[in-house]
Amino acid sequence: MTTASAFGKIILFGEHAVVYGRPAIAAPVTHVRATATITPTKDARVWIDASDIARRYALDDAAPEDPIASIIRLTCAQLGVEPRNFSVHIHSTIPVARGLGSGAAVSVAMARALAAHFNRTLSAVEASALAFEAEKLHHGTPSGIDNTVVAFEQPVYFVKGKPIETFRIARAFQIAIADTGIAAPTKIAVGAVRRAWEVRRAQYEAWFDEIGGIVDDARAAIERGEISSLGSLMLKNQALLQKIGVSSDEIETLVDAAIGAGAEGAKLSGAGRGGNIIALVSDETREEVVRAMKKAGAVRVMVTEIRGQGSGIRGWRSEVRG
Repeated sequence: MTTASAFGKIILFGEHAVVYGRPAIAAPVTHVRATATITPTKDARVWIDASDIARRYALDDAAPEDPIASIIRLTCAQLGVEPRNFSVHIHSTIPVARGLGSGAAVSVAMARALAAHFNRTLSAVEASALAFEAEKLHHGTPSGIDNTVVAFEQPVYFVKGKPIETFRIARAFQIAIADTGIAAPTKIAVGAVRRAWEVRRAQYEAWFDEIGGIVDDARAAIERGEISSLGSLMLKNQALLQKIGVSSDEIETLVDAAIGAGAEGAKLSGAGRGGNIIALVSDETREEVVRAMKKAGAVRVMVTEIRGQGSGIRGWRSEVRG
């Protein structure tokens, strides 16, 4: 039996604008993960057991757009092996359609498990590229940020089509992640923004430029350890996300609750129109902010610490158990 996993992710700044060539900052969320387990079988057919969604089906019967089947086929092609004589079990603690990179994490975990099953090494670059192809089924026109953060497992400054950059996090900081309880499929939100952009291109480009500037200011603040500066930048980013049409009443309610309880800043994270919001908290404000957001309707809240994880981009070797 071969098991591999991948963490979730959160976008701190720059969602939606990143699809249009502006930068974004994202980081891993180590509290949640997707796990893929490969078990050898005598059956030539490959069986997929996605217990979280109560599905069990054969790879051969999967539709072309099935993302789990897609990552299996893509990875086996990359490894130069034929998919046969094994079964796959997928389990994830990452909420679906909440901006936490659930699809990318499943894909990366699957790619890693398959590589280990066939006694091969898969680099973070390779795992990211494979997951990106599967992400197209989830998101239509993905930016590439989900698969990048999930595969490299460290905070990144990301610009579509440019080399990945890691950067110095001078001082760790805490982010509370609150779930609105509303599914927010990225493909739908990204598609809606694109249609609006096509109608009002000049205005949207100006908003995207503003978001890009906020991202650069946030990176500079993080590199200097000026964490208190991030709060106002989060609020500015949120105001622009409102303008491009991806906020919602539920998001605004949670943002207001977080700020009212002492958070220095808050904004939606990911596709918007539901999903999660993030709030900048400290040891002193964390419990009160979490309590306020739950009272305001958050179905779950978790707090994660954003910290540097070494320099450079690491390769990755799968874990084999059993």
